Amino acid sequence: MKRRACVWLICAAVLCVSSQLAAADSLEQLRARGTMRWGGDVQGGEPYVFQDAHDSHQLVGFEVEIASGIARRLGLRPEFVQNDWTTLIASLERGDFDMILNGLEVTPARRARVAFTRPYYAFTEVLVVRRDEPDVHDLANLRGQRVGTLGASLAYDLLQQAPQVQILLYEGVQEPYLDLEHGRLAGVLLDDVIADRYGLVRPTLRAAATVGAGVYAIALRPQDAVLLEAVDGALGAMRADGELRAILTRWHLWNDRQTALGGVMSTTTNGPPSRLTFGQVLLFLRAAGFTVIISALAMSLAISGGLLLSLARRYGGRVARTLVAAYIEVFRGTPVLLQLYVLYYGLAPILRLDAFSAAVSGLGMNYAAYEAELYRAGIEAVPVGQTEAALSLGMSRALTLRRIVLPQALRVALPGIANDFIALQGFVAGIGDHGRRVDQADDDHCGRCP
Repeated sequence: MKRRACVWLICAAVLCVSSQLAAADSLEQLRARGTMRWGGDVQGGEPYVFQDAHDSHQLVGFEVEIASGIARRLGLRPEFVQNDWTTLIASLERGDFDMILNGLEVTPARRARVAFTRPYYAFTEVLVVRRDEPDVHDLANLRGQRVGTLGASLAYDLLQQAPQVQILLYEGVQEPYLDLEHGRLAGVLLDDVIADRYGLVRPTLRAAATVGAGVYAIALRPQDAVLLEAVDGALGAMRADGELRAILTRWHLWNDRQTALGGVMSTTTNGPPSRLTFGQVLLFLRAAGFTVIISALAMSLAISGGLLLSLARRYGGRVARTLVAAYIEVFRGTPVLLQLYVLYYGLAPILRLDAFSAAVSGLGMNYAAYEAELYRAGIEAVPVGQTEAALSLGMSRALTLRRIVLPQALRVALPGIANDFIALQGFVAGIGDHGRRVDQADDDHCGRCP
């Protein structure tokens, strides 16, 4: 028994020492590798991190320049790692990169998971509304109405504290302002950096109020204490010698709020990690329900539409066959996300669909093209002699199709239809990674969506 206890004590000591050595050697590992890998999302656009208009292989932005300045002071080469913004912290925790430098707002929930350097930018949360709504001066004036924002942002946390509004989440910075212009939203709450460049440049929109404030900082893993100290020191040196101010000035970001950041030091983690809550389980079940509803409605439209398309292509006139063939090739040959984007945003001045209707109709039209080919294959699998025999017995073409051809064609096409339905459910479940979340597609139907 004593021997076993000694073994456990030795193992615990080894683990403790190895974790401390790993933390101490994090900076040395970067120097041995020669690169400083920092994570971000180019979808955030200008002025954070985005592709150079003249060279798509080059990244530009004020955070690109900050990363270069820090890496230079550490004797390293900066290396950008593309990652979805909403999963940056999870990717940092699993070791996909060394730090996060992409407009990451310092919040209590994030402090519980990562260690932050001193802030490098101070911002405010700006509520943007339409100019034809002169009476809106605060969130309180938008009681019961839709307000758009980005998921996993400080603005989203502020909106959650205002239960009088309905929240719609986006993952792009232009889409919420487009919806606001078209009347699908009553307001948009986002950082002033985003509002100034994507919202207030539109003549139909105006800033209604400043709702809150926050800061951006670089996030690292809590165990990388030595690296945190080095990065924080490099950031402090950039502020002291004026390089940080020069970068922010070059990108038209310097203002009086940035001066007050000089004495703010790094913030470390000191709380328990977040856990799955009952409310999150309910949100997951709600999202699963919307996935099933949208998939079922879209597939019903696709099955009926695909049948009509296949019949028109096989038995219609020359014009009908040409039009149907063009429809099928266009919808099968272009990305479905592009089709949904055109349907929802491109046709908004002519046909203003809500997100739920756009998702169902867009997916239904897309999958109808695929189902049409499945039906056509099923119809061609039925021997021609059966059709000729039915016609020779005096049955009409419609009766022959209904009683002889289509029942057999459906049996052939059914496995493919089932596969398409499964694929459609997977697409609907994951479409939120590319744009507006489908499980929140129609706020009129689901009340206040998360």
